[in-house]
Amino acid sequence: MHVANSALSEREYLDQLLNEHDAARMLGFTIRALQNWRVRGGGPQFVKISKRSVRYRRRDLLAWVNKHIKVNTSQA
Repeated sequence: MHVANSALSEREYLDQLLNEHDAARMLGFTIRALQNWRVRGGGPQFVKISKRSVRYRRRDLLAWVNKHIKVNTSQA
């Protein structure tokens, strides 16, 4: 039973919604970079709560980072 509870806690942690400021800080980019990626594409997935409210799931930020991991500079 304890294992299920810890797995649920991890799931809740990964599904937590972060605002722009916290997402930018987690990634090491500016809020402006996140805003530009939302317009142009190429950034992490986001959740549009309302016309002026955007959030990022922690799992989507981590997936975006993992997608950009390279082992050498000749990789595309």
